[in-house]
Amino acid sequence: MRLGMMLAGLVLLGGCATGSPPGGRLFATTYQHRALTPVAAPRPAPPSPEAPGSAPGKAAPGKAPSRLAARPAPPSGTREDVLAAARGLVGQKQVRVAGRTWPSDCTGFVEAVYSEAGVSFRSAAQAGDNGVTAFYRYARAQGRVYTKGKPRPGDLVFFRETYDRNKDGRRNDGLTHVGLVDAVEADGTVVVIHRVSRGVVRYRMNLARPGLGKDPRTGVVLNDMLRVSKGHKMPVLTGQLFVAYGSVLPESSARTVARR
Repeated sequence: MRLGMMLAGLVLLGGCATGSPPGGRLFATTYQHRALTPVAAPRPAPPSPEAPGSAPGKAAPGKAPSRLAARPAPPSGTREDVLAAARGLVGQKQVRVAGRTWPSDCTGFVEAVYSEAGVSFRSAAQAGDNGVTAFYRYARAQGRVYTKGKPRPGDLVFFRETYDRNKDGRRNDGLTHVGLVDAVEADGTVVVIHRVSRGVVRYRMNLARPGLGKDPRTGVVLNDMLRVSKGHKMPVLTGQLFVAYGSVLPESSARTVARR
């Protein structure tokens, strides 16, 4: 009972709602926590189009209406197009690409930069999905989802439990945040560009040492803080909340050196 009350009282911050990368202040006790704001949370995914030849609103007995989309057209742009758009937004709060303003959240950011390659993730959405889950479905259907090996710049990065999406105080929210790979450093640390509450930023993630914020020998940041529990001194780091990478773009010669 006591544990349940404690869990209910936790205020979890989302990856889309975290503040600035803490860097050297990773374990600072003065870190200011902020509650999740709706503008920073992943948006619900729109329903996908109905399957060709199906009657609108009709469904098999006992089943919800099927909404299967036709296979999307292949990407019309490159990884370099996506990366250029993402890197150009770093430090910005507003997500604006090619004269169009997109929702200022993690999914809006990814949609915006991938639009430069002609990719739309909406076709994979199913009823009840949030935006991040719809993106994951798209990557699984139109490319590949993987957890091992070296990611490629421009690939998606999926995270779980970055905030209490259903507000029940439990870690049962599934996929809640998405960004993209900017670069892979020499020590294997992955640089991720994503949209959080303060704007578009770069975070670091090292899956070889997921629970370590900084290298104890050099002080170099390995994993940035992605979720903070109010009143809890220890952060939850990017490497601890990683789920998978997603690749939907053709191979390219994108640079793998991190850009500051």
